[in-house]
Amino acid sequence: MVNLMNKNSGIAIVIGTKAELIKCMPIMRELNKRNLDYWFIHTGQHPLSEMCKYFGVKEPDVILTKEPDIETKLKSKVDKNSIKWSWDIIWKIRKAVRTIKPEFVINHSDTISTVAASIGSSKILNPGKKWKSVHLEAGLRSGSFFEPFPEEISRRIAEICSDVFFAVSKKRYNFLKKRHPEKIVVHTGNSMIDATLEMIKEAKKMKFKKERGEYAIVNMHRYENLRSRERMKKIVNILKRLKIKTIWTLHHNTEKSLKRFGLFGEIKKNLNIKMMPLLPYYQEFLFKLSTAKFVITDGGGIQEECLVFKRPCIILRKRTEREEGLDTGLQFLSKLDVKKTIEVIRKMERGKINIKDYKNPYGEAGVSKKMVDFFEGFYKNQETSKKFLKINQH
Repeated sequence: MVNLMNKNSGIAIVIGTKAELIKCMPIMRELNKRNLDYWFIHTGQHPLSEMCKYFGVKEPDVILTKEPDIETKLKSKVDKNSIKWSWDIIWKIRKAVRTIKPEFVINHSDTISTVAASIGSSKILNPGKKWKSVHLEAGLRSGSFFEPFPEEISRRIAEICSDVFFAVSKKRYNFLKKRHPEKIVVHTGNSMIDATLEMIKEAKKMKFKKERGEYAIVNMHRYENLRSRERMKKIVNILKRLKIKTIWTLHHNTEKSLKRFGLFGEIKKNLNIKMMPLLPYYQEFLFKLSTAKFVITDGGGIQEECLVFKRPCIILRKRTEREEGLDTGLQFLSKLDVKKTIEVIRKMERGKINIKDYKNPYGEAGVSKKMVDFFEGFYKNQETSKKFLKINQH
């Protein structure tokens, strides 16, 4: 940990996972452009230092626990080790924030690090605090505590603990404004949009190898899927019938689950499916995603990436917190119905999905600028912030 008193900054950003860094990266870049300093507090949940280098953002000022050598420090999202780690991190975040004394403590998304940052910087543990706790990617809801689990619970905890919400869509803005009329709610959109657009520009310059012919992409890692033999059997029954060339970027935990349930061999029988480790560069993954015929996933952010590239997407879940994507007609919630999902796959393989024009519900380029406008207004001039809020609280 660096000396917490070595600079004065009104902004502290708490990040723990790769997905959080990806989504915060354009905000960090925008802060740099405007010469607005900030603290980067890393919980240590995922290894992030190398990602910071190739994203061109500064490495963490504060690392609360040692970064893991593998994909994640926590083998499971819900076990004794993850609960103990979360408890320890809450108090370390509290101590760091109390020492820094920023104007804003920013946390993102719906991870264990999000929960720790929300609670550690909240009024619950800091009565009389002067900083504002800010939740990015706010308002997403699936309507079920267990779909996805534990992310849905994480979002609800962040909602209770936060003072400011950056709502990802107009629908989520209305939802939060109705529930919390006393709090600051701003309709910004999701910074994932900027991250995707910025990284695909860089990907084109990096000259990654193009795939030959048409192909699909599979990417899955949801805890509620991986822990269930029944769900994994349904998912494998769907995927093993793919007829199109398929690239499956395989998470370590997903591979373990397939092998634990004796399903890995079933997938290997389908010679159309090429399984590979996670790609080392986010830009390379986006490059492949942008030219795929369609995508099959149980992830969250990837649903938004597909909307940016107008790629049809099948969601291997029973519920999604990103319902706006379903309204575009480009995304399909499988509900793990094997027969119906295979029917949709066949349409996608034949190119029978009509891609209509739509306005991205999560925003267009410039989301991060909106967010930094808010911080800069408070940081430099209260009147500027009042004007910003008048324009964006609609």
